[in-house]
Amino acid sequence: MYIGRIVVAGLSPDGRAIAAYRVSSRSFPNRSAKLIGEQVSVMPRPGHEGDLAKNPYIAYNCVRLCGSVAVATNGSHTDPIAERLASGMSMRDSFALSLLALDYEHDSLSTPRVAAAVDARKGVCMLGIVRHDALLVRELAMKPGQAFFVATYERNSPCEKNHEPEFKVSSAAEACAHVIGKGVFADFEKPVTAAAAVWNGSSYELAVSDAPTA
Repeated sequence: MYIGRIVVAGLSPDGRAIAAYRVSSRSFPNRSAKLIGEQVSVMPRPGHEGDLAKNPYIAYNCVRLCGSVAVATNGSHTDPIAERLASGMSMRDSFALSLLALDYEHDSLSTPRVAAAVDARKGVCMLGIVRHDALLVRELAMKPGQAFFVATYERNSPCEKNHEPEFKVSSAAEACAHVIGKGVFADFEKPVTAAAAVWNGSSYELAVSDAPTA
């Protein structure tokens, strides 16, 4: 099944907060997630910079950190969500205002914007999506060793149904590998690259990984 871009929020088996993002793409597979300081950006791989002229939405910051909160999204809404959180706004309002302001991507597919965030100190997560027909933002109760996700297609509502019951990861690198091709994510086609943030008790550990090529 192809479900497009995926954002993930959950807890490691020992209860540490995790936010992750996976690019899945049929049209623009030549991209990588790059770790730049305390954020991760998705950008074309060398030699494919011309793809930006075909679709300006394919490069963006996908992971940002804000104290005990990690944010993961599939577009330029990463930054306004993180900035609103830094100003003291709640996760719900930061998501709702940013998604409403930017709306779905006005490309040929009307690609939805998706977002996930975890607060390691408060133990809460938020998932959101803005589609051409809906704006949905929801807080979900996290449990150790489990995760929730929302994707741009098919599994495109923040709800308990979109659930990974075996999220057995202990590091950011393991989280990347998991969302690329393990557990429920193994059933989702066209993985390209992934990024993850895992709380280590005082800050977030970041990692990126490209999907294996055929």
